[in-house]
Amino acid sequence: MSARPQPLSRFHRWRSNVLQAPFFFLATGIFGSLSLFVSLFEKHGRLQHRIAQAWARVCIFISGSRLIVRGAENLRKYPVAVYAANHTSYMDTPVVFASLPFQFRILAKKELWPIPFIGWHLNRSGQIPIDVENPRASLSSLTAAAKALRAGMPLFVFPEGGRTPDGTLQPFLNGAAYLAIRAQVPLVPIALTGVYDLLPMHTHHFYPSQLTLTVGEPIPTTGRTLRQADELTQQLRSAIEALQKSLPVSG
Repeated sequence: MSARPQPLSRFHRWRSNVLQAPFFFLATGIFGSLSLFVSLFEKHGRLQHRIAQAWARVCIFISGSRLIVRGAENLRKYPVAVYAANHTSYMDTPVVFASLPFQFRILAKKELWPIPFIGWHLNRSGQIPIDVENPRASLSSLTAAAKALRAGMPLFVFPEGGRTPDGTLQPFLNGAAYLAIRAQVPLVPIALTGVYDLLPMHTHHFYPSQLTLTVGEPIPTTGRTLRQADELTQQLRSAIEALQKSLPVSG
C-alpha cells in the first residue's frame, strides 16, 4: 500500500512548478506533434509507438524518478496477450510505454481523448477509448479491442477503470478477462508500485520516487468461457495484489 507523500520542501516545490511540470508539458507537445506528423504517412503505427516510448522515457527522466522492470521475461512468453495493471496515477501510462518492449494498443478512458496532444496521439495511433459509464459504448469498444487481438496486436488494460484515490487496489471491471477469454489469449498481470507516490491524485507536483513495474506469470485462458469472466477477474486481481506484496519493503 502506498502512503501519502510528505509535503515538499520549498526547493522541491519550486523545482516541480518551474522545471519539471513545464518540461513535462513541453515534451508532451513536441512528441505529440511529431506523432501526429508521422501518422499522416504511417499506416502500421510502429514509428508512432516508438515516439510514444521515447516520450515516456523522457517524462520519467523529467520526473526525477528511476524505473525498474521486474519479471521482464514474462513479457515475451506469448506474441499476443492482454496485459493488465493497477491504475495509480497519470504517470502510469509513461511507465507502461517505457517498459513494454513491443507495440501494443491501450484501452483508455474516453475522457483522455479531448486533451490536446495526448488525445490526438491516442486517436491517430489507434488506441481504443472506453466509456466505463456507458455499457453499450463499452461493449462496442471491447468488440474493437477483441478484433485488434485477433489481428495479432497485444492489448493493455487498467481493469480498475480509473485511478486509485488513496493508493490501494480498487475493485476490477471484467473487461480485461472478457477480452482475454474471447480471443483465447493469456492474461498477464502487472503491478505498478511507486507511481502513486510520484504523482498522486489531486496534486500537480512530482514527488520523485522509485518506480517498479512487476510482470507476473501469464494466466492461460484456453478453454475458458465468458461465464468464467468473474472468476478470471478475481484471479487477475489476486495475482496483482500478490505481485505488490512480493516487493521488498524499503526502509
